[in-house]
Amino acid sequence: MLELPEAVVMAEQITRTLQGKRIARAIANQSPHKFAWYTGDPAEYHARLAGKVVGSATASAGMVEIKVEDQTLLLSTSMRYYPAGAKLPPKHQLLLEFDDGSAFVASVQMWGCLFCIGAGEKAGFADYETGKGRPSPLTDAFDRAYFDSLFNENTDKLSAKAFLATE
Repeated sequence: MLELPEAVVMAEQITRTLQGKRIARAIANQSPHKFAWYTGDPAEYHARLAGKVVGSATASAGMVEIKVEDQTLLLSTSMRYYPAGAKLPPKHQLLLEFDDGSAFVASVQMWGCLFCIGAGEKAGFADYETGKGRPSPLTDAFDRAYFDSLFNENTDKLSAKAFLATE
């Protein structure tokens, strides 16, 4: 699970490091995890991603979106880049190997989404879909008027943590 500032930094680093790299191989769910969620069959990720070039990444709704031509990877897990020749971890939930020998690994620690979404598809994750339609707290659109609009008769019963996490 990523916090919003972490997702923003990760997206910037992914764009700088991975943009333009061609995926040679994708492996999803090599190390099954009870709380790792995928879209569709993770065995199909290779067919969906191999041979495609990584585009830019953005932070959206506390997750990292990575454009890969007609696909989007939507990740909420820890991620790490490995240069060519580096030893890769034996356990992971998503591995992308690039044609230059480098790799990108996403691993679930508590819970996490490792979605591969085709153009025009929905993620099927309500919190993400809701969050994507709202302004980020890191933008000017998240102003006092917008913040005040989040309050209603039900929110006064929530703790501050519950309000911030759900509303």
